[in-house]
Amino acid sequence: MPITAAFTRILAATLTAGALAGIPAAHAAPPEFTASQPGSAGTLITATTEPDGWHNLWGGSAVEYWTTRSSGEPVKASGALFVPSGQPPAGGWPIMAWDHGTTGLGPRCGCQADPEREVLPYRRREEDAIMRFFLSKGYAVVAPDYVGLGVFDTGPHPYLEISTEAGATIDMVKAARAARPELSRTWAVSGASQGGHAALGSSSYQVRTAPELDFRGTIAIDPASDVEKVLPIAGPWVPALPGPTGQDTNAFFTSILVGIRATRPDAQVDSYLTEYGRQLLDSIRYDCLDELTDRMAGVDTGAILSRPLSEGPFPAVLRDYMIVATRGYDAPILLLINATDTTVPSPLHAALMAEFAANGVDFGSVLGTGGHTELNPQMWAAMDDFTNRIFAAPTVS
Repeated sequence: MPITAAFTRILAATLTAGALAGIPAAHAAPPEFTASQPGSAGTLITATTEPDGWHNLWGGSAVEYWTTRSSGEPVKASGALFVPSGQPPAGGWPIMAWDHGTTGLGPRCGCQADPEREVLPYRRREEDAIMRFFLSKGYAVVAPDYVGLGVFDTGPHPYLEISTEAGATIDMVKAARAARPELSRTWAVSGASQGGHAALGSSSYQVRTAPELDFRGTIAIDPASDVEKVLPIAGPWVPALPGPTGQDTNAFFTSILVGIRATRPDAQVDSYLTEYGRQLLDSIRYDCLDELTDRMAGVDTGAILSRPLSEGPFPAVLRDYMIVATRGYDAPILLLINATDTTVPSPLHAALMAEFAANGVDFGSVLGTGGHTELNPQMWAAMDDFTNRIFAAPTVS
């Protein structure tokens, strides 16, 4: 059936790609920073120096800071910070924020401030390799866990909620500069899959929430986008989806429901759920992706829902919750897109690019034929060229 086929193609999980190399010689560690008093979004709580080799990188610190929920309530968050060796440029080190892909719904699933949890270790190594690429180019790397995925138990992660993804990223850039004064105001953002969604959100939100910073551009690798246009086709008629594809699909689908249910009461998610669906969401709301995917074996997708998601308030709230802006950016964007992506199907990537083009967004793209977030040599070269270009002008202190 066409509806079932479309639904199966759109709902799945995420990853990234890269390669590892050696670690430079150890360098002098900066003093640790601790601020005990709560503060506004972007206020640093602690920055704890980590030994070289942490994340298979160097110059690392685990950072805790304040951000906000979409309701405006202050909430603690965490992430990882890496600073290059040597002397910074006159204006300070440029900053590249890295937004990670899907890792789950609960505390320590983010694996940035606490990499020992190792959700899907091979994917963590691939993401660490991308951070190594930026660090080796002389960029400080800021890597948020996102709200709910760090070292604090702050409730289920609002999966694909673009405002809190963006807030966690921008606020960590601000906190990192408080921890390390040698960081400049100059920054860019990058990410893959959920992280590509977060990176585009950060690029859009920073225009109004961080005008004091010097934002230079965005790299988004197979970003999640336009999901809000497809998800409402789901209803009780969706059959059980077999095998690993079905497990990935259900993990993606239920993660969105858990996140919006916890964050947006106006969506009235429980009114769309069967008793089985409510019990299922209650039971998985703190799972990391590996255990969440395992628990999706045998789950009957349609049995979760008592009525179509296209009815009532859900579609409008979902759009507000996750939609990627298609206008209003003030810095260039590089899209790295796999035309054979089946996790975020290529028609959704094409729709995003068409909307960018129609609205005059300054963007470029490099296409590949790999799996979801797989980077080919041309994509690595494009990242190198793009970052050289956007960081060519001196950094701003």
